[in-house]
Amino acid sequence: MNEEPRTASELRESGVHDQFDVTLEDADLLGEVELTTNLIIAASESEEHLSNEEIDRILGVTPRPRHEG
Repeated sequence: MNEEPRTASELRESGVHDQFDVTLEDADLLGEVELTTNLIIAASESEEHLSNEEIDRILGVTPRPRHEG
């Protein structure tokens, strides 16, 4: 009774949910995954903690000037 493994599309068509089918279709989610991946890679390549400025640069964030007063 050895069945051939079925593809994710075959499982979907048969109504069976494939827990490993992680197709992403949300553009915002894909962007967040990319940013998180970039942070993970930068952190793993660094011997020190990333500074706030480095994190902002990786994320493409321009910090607002702080008003003191």
